[in-house]
Amino acid sequence: MRINVLQHTPNEGPGMIADWAHAHGHTMYVYHPYQFGVLPTADETEMLVILGGPMSPNDTLPWIKQERDLIQQLLDRDIPMFGACYGAQQIAKTLGYPVTKAPAKEVGWAPIYRQSPVIPGIPAKLSVLHWHEEMFTVPAEATLLFSSDRVTNQGFVWKHRVVGLQFHFEPAADNVREMVVNDYRYIAGSVLNQTAAEILQTPVPRENQQVLNAILNYITAE
Repeated sequence: MRINVLQHTPNEGPGMIADWAHAHGHTMYVYHPYQFGVLPTADETEMLVILGGPMSPNDTLPWIKQERDLIQQLLDRDIPMFGACYGAQQIAKTLGYPVTKAPAKEVGWAPIYRQSPVIPGIPAKLSVLHWHEEMFTVPAEATLLFSSDRVTNQGFVWKHRVVGLQFHFEPAADNVREMVVNDYRYIAGSVLNQTAAEILQTPVPRENQQVLNAILNYITAE
């Protein structure tokens, strides 16, 4: 399977999604539309991953709208899709639902709580990395998947093929370090009140890879 990945900032890559792709023998292509203005076509996309970034779906940059055009084509074709943070917001906006300021800026490690058993093998509570201050509106046709203590809309699943998460399951320890050392200024103002050092010292829970794998297996299952 050809997995096309849309990356939106140098320090937020596919992380453990690449581990899952390689373990299953898939081929992964990473695009950087914010820099090169290049996107894959729908015909060459068998799965789409839309990663996070500092931009907003409400921004008016042409490539952001072009991404949503691609997302719409893939939704129409029932192509598996996974969105993280900005990526999840892009999916929700493509489906016609607004992206707004979240009730609180969350940056750091904090728990999320499973809201639906639709995807097997997900624990009731997980510790995940948050890096956002906007949030999606859960589409009416979707199922709320996760919530946090401060932001209800933390994850959704849409028609078995699409999952959007407001937080990050994908970073391994090296990826967390890359995010923090390059974007540490963004931590200021977070309600989680964690320093860069505290975020770096928190181990990535082993179960996060397992749950990420379960989600990716779910949306790609025949």
